[in-house]
Amino acid sequence: MELKKHFGIRGFLACSYLLIFAAYLAFGFLPTRTAVALQGRLQIGRIGLDTVVVSATLDDNGLVTPDEIPATYSRSPNRTLIYGHSSTVFENLYLLNIGDEISYNGKVYVINDVSVLEKDDINMNKVLAGSGRDSVVLMTCAGELYNNGGASHRLLINAVEK
Repeated sequence: MELKKHFGIRGFLACSYLLIFAAYLAFGFLPTRTAVALQGRLQIGRIGLDTVVVSATLDDNGLVTPDEIPATYSRSPNRTLIYGHSSTVFENLYLLNIGDEISYNGKVYVINDVSVLEKDDINMNKVLAGSGRDSVVLMTCAGELYNNGGASHRLLINAVEK
C-alpha cells in the first residue's frame, strides 16, 4: 500500500491497470501450443533444408501435421516416417531424385525410391513396416490441392542408410 501514499488512489489504479495489461499482452496473445518433443534434425543439402523434427501427435483423424516443421512417427526400430506440409517445410521435396542424400539425426541416407501415389492407395502399414536396413520415408502432399487443405496424392521418398 506504499504506492497509494506516493501516487494516490488514481496512481495506484493506473499502475495496477498497467500491470494487468502488461500481463495480458505477455500471456494473452500467445498462441495455444501443444507440448511436442524434439526428435532431431533433418538436413537435405540439395534443396537447402535444415529443420528440427518433432514427435508426431495423434487426433481422431490420425497423425497431425505441424504447420511449419516436419513431424516423425515410427512403429519399428529401423523405419522412420517424416512428414510435413508441401506448402511450407517440404515445398521443394519434389526436386529430390534417386541417389540424393539426406541427413537425419547425424545419419546419412541415400534416396532409393521416389513415388507419387493417390492418397487412397497408400497402405500406411506398408509404409511404416520395418526393413532390413535403417530407412527414412519422407511424405508430403502432391497432386490436386483441395480447399480443406488436403490433396489428392502423396509424394513418398524412401531413403536407406548409407
